[in-house]
Amino acid sequence: MANQGRRPPRGSGRGTPARRNKAAPAQRFPPPKPPRKTAKVVFDAPPAEPEEPRTFRLGAVPGATPGKWIDAWRQRMPHVPLELVPIDVADQRAALATLDAAIVRLPLADDTLHVIPLYEETPVVVAAIDSHLQAADELTLGDLAGEVVIPLSDDTLGPIDVPGAVTPRFSAMTTADAIATAAAGTGVVIVPMSLARLHHRKDVDRRPLVDGPTSTVGLAWLRDRSTDDVDTFVGIVRGRTANSSR
Repeated sequence: MANQGRRPPRGSGRGTPARRNKAAPAQRFPPPKPPRKTAKVVFDAPPAEPEEPRTFRLGAVPGATPGKWIDAWRQRMPHVPLELVPIDVADQRAALATLDAAIVRLPLADDTLHVIPLYEETPVVVAAIDSHLQAADELTLGDLAGEVVIPLSDDTLGPIDVPGAVTPRFSAMTTADAIATAAAGTGVVIVPMSLARLHHRKDVDRRPLVDGPTSTVGLAWLRDRSTDDVDTFVGIVRGRTANSSR
Protein backbone atom coordinates (compact mmCIF):
# COMPACT_ATOMS: atom_id res chain seq x y z
CA MET A 1 0.00 0.00 0.00
CA ALA A 2 1.16 3.45 -0.81
CA ASN A 3 0.67 4.85 2.72
CA GLN A 4 2.48 2.07 4.51
CA GLY A 5 5.44 3.24 6.60
CA ARG A 6 4.44 6.93 6.61
CA ARG A 7 3.55 8.86 9.78
CA PRO A 8 0.10 10.33 9.85
CA PRO A 9 0.02 14.12 9.75
CA ARG A 10 -0.10 15.93 13.11
CA GLY A 11 -3.54 16.52 14.40
CA SER A 12 -5.13 14.07 12.03
CA GLY A 13 -6.50 10.74 13.00
CA ARG A 14 -5.52 9.17 16.22
CA GLY A 15 -2.62 10.20 18.35
CA THR A 16 -1.75 11.83 21.61
CA PRO A 17 -3.59 15.14 22.05
CA ALA A 18 -1.39 18.31 22.41
CA ARG A 19 -0.50 19.16 26.05
CA ARG A 20 -1.83 22.51 27.25
CA ASN A 21 0.07 24.68 29.78
CA LYS A 22 -1.71 24.97 33.08
CA ALA A 23 -1.78 28.35 34.82
CA ALA A 24 0.64 28.51 37.75
CA PRO A 25 -1.10 28.79 41.09
CA ALA A 26 -1.08 32.33 42.56
CA GLN A 27 1.57 32.87 45.19
CA ARG A 28 0.39 34.06 48.53
CA PHE A 29 2.59 36.48 50.50
CA PRO A 30 2.13 37.20 54.18
CA PRO A 31 0.82 40.70 55.03
CA PRO A 32 3.56 43.29 55.65
CA LYS A 33 4.61 43.68 59.22
CA PRO A 34 3.84 47.05 60.81
CA PRO A 35 6.94 49.20 61.35
CA ARG A 36 8.55 49.00 64.68
CA LYS A 37 7.84 51.84 66.99
CA THR A 38 11.06 53.50 68.02
CA ALA A 39 11.21 55.23 71.31
CA LYS A 40 11.68 58.99 71.09
CA VAL A 41 14.74 60.23 72.90
CA VAL A 42 14.15 63.58 74.52
CA PHE A 43 17.13 65.61 75.63
CA ASP A 44 16.41 68.12 78.32
CA ALA A 45 18.35 71.24 77.26
CA PRO A 46 19.39 73.44 80.16
CA PRO A 47 17.34 76.64 80.26
CA ALA A 48 19.12 79.68 78.84
CA GLU A 49 20.25 82.07 81.50
CA PRO A 50 18.64 85.51 81.20
CA GLU A 51 20.95 88.32 80.23
CA GLU A 52 21.93 90.71 82.97
CA PRO A 53 20.41 94.19 82.57
CA ARG A 54 22.99 96.59 81.18
CA THR A 55 23.33 99.92 79.39
CA PHE A 56 25.61 100.73 76.48
CA ARG A 57 27.33 104.05 77.26
CA LEU A 58 28.43 105.93 74.15
CA GLY A 59 30.46 109.12 74.44
CA ALA A 60 30.35 111.84 71.78
CA VAL A 61 32.44 114.97 71.31
CA PRO A 62 30.74 118.25 70.32
CA GLY A 63 29.65 118.26 66.71
CA ALA A 64 29.38 114.47 66.43
CA THR A 65 26.09 113.28 64.94
CA PRO A 66 25.56 109.62 65.87
CA GLY A 67 21.77 109.78 65.51
CA LYS A 68 21.45 107.22 62.69
CA TRP A 69 23.70 104.76 64.51
CA ILE A 70 21.72 105.16 67.73
CA ASP A 71 18.47 104.51 65.85
CA ALA A 72 19.96 101.35 64.33
CA TRP A 73 21.13 100.22 67.78
CA ARG A 74 17.66 100.64 69.27
CA GLN A 75 16.15 98.54 66.48
CA ARG A 76 18.78 95.80 66.73
CA MET A 77 19.32 95.82 70.50
CA PRO A 78 16.00 96.89 72.07
CA HIS A 79 16.85 95.04 75.29
CA VAL A 80 20.02 97.11 75.86
CA PRO A 81 19.39 100.85 76.39
CA LEU A 82 21.96 103.24 74.91
CA GLU A 83 23.04 106.26 76.93
CA LEU A 84 24.63 109.12 74.98
CA VAL A 85 27.26 110.88 77.10
CA PRO A 86 28.61 114.28 75.93
CA ILE A 87 32.38 114.56 76.36
CA ASP A 88 34.91 117.33 75.69
CA VAL A 89 37.74 116.82 73.22
CA ALA A 90 40.28 117.74 75.89
CA ASP A 91 38.92 115.00 78.18
CA GLN A 92 37.99 112.36 75.61
CA ARG A 93 40.82 109.95 76.51
CA ALA A 94 40.06 110.06 80.22
CA ALA A 95 36.33 109.71 79.57
CA LEU A 96 36.85 106.37 77.79
CA ALA A 97 37.61 104.77 81.14
CA THR A 98 33.91 105.00 82.05
CA LEU A 99 32.42 104.39 78.58
CA ASP A 100 31.84 101.39 76.36
CA ALA A 101 32.92 103.41 73.30
CA ALA A 102 33.11 107.02 72.18
CA ILE A 103 33.00 109.11 69.03
CA VAL A 104 36.18 111.15 69.27
CA ARG A 105 38.35 113.53 67.30
CA LEU A 106 41.63 112.15 66.06
CA PRO A 107 44.50 111.83 66.43
CA LEU A 108 44.20 109.86 69.62
CA ALA A 109 47.40 107.85 69.85
CA ASP A 110 47.24 105.29 72.63
CA ASP A 111 48.26 101.62 72.52
CA THR A 112 45.51 100.73 74.99
CA LEU A 113 42.79 101.81 72.52
CA HIS A 114 41.10 100.44 69.45
CA VAL A 115 40.49 103.36 67.05
CA ILE A 116 38.50 103.33 63.80
CA PRO A 117 38.54 106.47 61.62
CA LEU A 118 35.03 107.28 60.45
CA TYR A 119 35.06 110.41 58.31
CA GLU A 120 36.85 113.67 57.55
CA GLU A 121 35.35 117.08 58.29
CA THR A 122 35.99 120.13 56.13
CA PRO A 123 37.13 123.26 58.00
CA VAL A 124 35.13 126.45 57.60
CA VAL A 125 35.64 130.13 58.38
CA VAL A 126 32.91 131.66 60.51
CA ALA A 127 32.57 135.44 60.21
CA ALA A 128 29.96 138.16 60.71
CA ILE A 129 27.10 138.06 58.24
CA ASP A 130 28.18 141.43 56.77
CA SER A 131 31.89 140.53 56.48
CA HIS A 132 33.50 140.97 53.07
CA LEU A 133 34.59 137.34 53.32
CA GLN A 134 31.00 136.26 52.71
CA ALA A 135 31.23 137.50 49.11
CA ALA A 136 33.24 134.40 48.15
CA ASP A 137 31.84 130.87 47.85
CA GLU A 138 35.00 129.44 49.40
CA LEU A 139 38.13 130.78 51.04
CA THR A 140 41.84 130.04 51.28
CA LEU A 141 44.30 130.82 54.06
CA GLY A 142 45.62 133.68 51.94
CA ASP A 143 42.16 135.30 51.98
CA LEU A 144 42.42 135.66 55.77
CA ALA A 145 45.40 138.03 55.66
CA GLY A 146 44.64 141.08 57.82
CA GLU A 147 41.97 139.20 59.82
CA VAL A 148 42.04 138.44 63.52
CA VAL A 149 41.83 134.63 63.84
CA ILE A 150 40.32 134.02 67.26
CA PRO A 151 42.20 131.32 69.26
CA LEU A 152 40.09 128.56 70.79
CA SER A 153 40.43 126.94 74.20
CA ASP A 154 38.61 123.87 72.90
CA ASP A 155 40.52 123.79 69.61
CA THR A 156 40.05 120.65 67.50
CA LEU A 157 42.18 121.51 64.46
CA GLY A 158 45.49 122.30 66.08
CA PRO A 159 47.71 125.31 65.34
CA ILE A 160 46.99 126.88 61.95
CA ASP A 161 49.53 129.11 60.24
CA VAL A 162 47.55 131.92 58.62
CA PRO A 163 49.95 134.19 56.64
CA GLY A 164 49.36 137.85 57.41
CA ALA A 165 46.81 137.24 60.17
CA VAL A 166 46.56 139.84 62.95
CA THR A 167 47.58 138.64 66.41
CA PRO A 168 44.57 138.86 68.75
CA ARG A 169 44.78 140.95 71.92
CA PHE A 170 42.61 138.57 73.90
CA SER A 171 43.13 135.06 75.23
CA ALA A 172 41.67 131.86 73.85
CA MET A 173 37.96 131.29 74.31
CA THR A 174 35.45 128.53 73.76
CA THR A 175 34.02 127.95 70.29
CA ALA A 176 30.62 129.29 71.34
CA ASP A 177 32.14 132.51 72.73
CA ALA A 178 34.48 132.88 69.74
CA ILE A 179 31.60 132.70 67.28
CA ALA A 180 29.68 135.26 69.32
CA THR A 181 32.76 137.50 69.15
CA ALA A 182 33.01 136.98 65.39
CA ALA A 183 29.35 137.99 65.06
CA ALA A 184 30.29 141.39 66.48
CA GLY A 185 32.86 141.83 63.70
CA THR A 186 35.89 141.18 65.89
CA GLY A 187 37.79 138.47 64.10
CA VAL A 188 36.97 135.15 62.45
CA VAL A 189 36.87 131.55 63.68
CA ILE A 190 38.20 128.43 61.95
CA VAL A 191 36.39 125.27 63.04
CA PRO A 192 35.18 121.97 61.57
CA MET A 193 31.86 122.20 59.73
CA SER A 194 29.91 120.33 62.42
CA LEU A 195 30.94 122.80 65.13
CA ALA A 196 29.91 125.75 62.97
CA ARG A 197 26.51 124.13 62.58
CA LEU A 198 26.30 123.34 66.29
CA HIS A 199 26.92 126.99 67.27
CA HIS A 200 25.13 128.59 64.33
CA ARG A 201 23.72 132.10 64.78
CA LYS A 202 21.68 134.30 62.51
CA ASP A 203 24.32 137.04 62.60
CA VAL A 204 27.15 134.86 61.24
CA ASP A 205 27.77 132.72 58.19
CA ARG A 206 30.46 130.24 57.16
CA ARG A 207 32.56 129.53 54.09
CA PRO A 208 34.66 126.40 53.36
CA LEU A 209 38.41 126.81 53.88
CA VAL A 210 39.72 124.74 51.00
CA ASP A 211 43.38 124.56 52.06
CA GLY A 212 42.77 124.33 55.81
CA PRO A 213 43.40 121.26 57.97
CA THR A 214 40.64 118.68 58.10
CA SER A 215 39.37 117.06 61.30
CA THR A 216 39.07 113.28 61.50
CA VAL A 217 36.23 111.80 63.54
CA GLY A 218 36.65 108.26 64.81
CA LEU A 219 35.27 105.58 67.09
CA ALA A 220 37.44 104.50 70.04
CA TRP A 221 37.20 102.05 72.92
CA LEU A 222 39.55 100.39 75.39
CA ARG A 223 41.20 97.19 74.15
CA ASP A 224 40.51 95.37 77.40
CA ARG A 225 36.82 96.30 77.20
CA SER A 226 36.02 94.73 73.83
CA THR A 227 32.61 93.12 74.34
CA ASP A 228 29.83 91.69 72.19
CA ASP A 229 27.97 94.99 72.59
CA VAL A 230 30.97 96.93 71.31
CA ASP A 231 31.28 94.54 68.35
CA THR A 232 27.60 95.10 67.58
CA PHE A 233 28.00 98.88 67.60
CA VAL A 234 31.13 98.68 65.44
CA GLY A 235 29.14 96.60 62.96
CA ILE A 236 26.38 99.22 62.90
CA VAL A 237 28.88 102.01 62.29
CA ARG A 238 30.47 100.02 59.47
CA GLY A 239 27.11 99.36 57.86
CA ARG A 240 26.80 95.66 58.61
CA THR A 241 23.30 94.25 58.88
CA ALA A 242 22.11 92.01 61.68
CA ASN A 243 22.75 88.93 59.46
CA SER A 244 26.19 89.99 58.25
CA SER A 245 29.17 87.92 59.30
CA ARG A 246 31.93 89.70 61.15
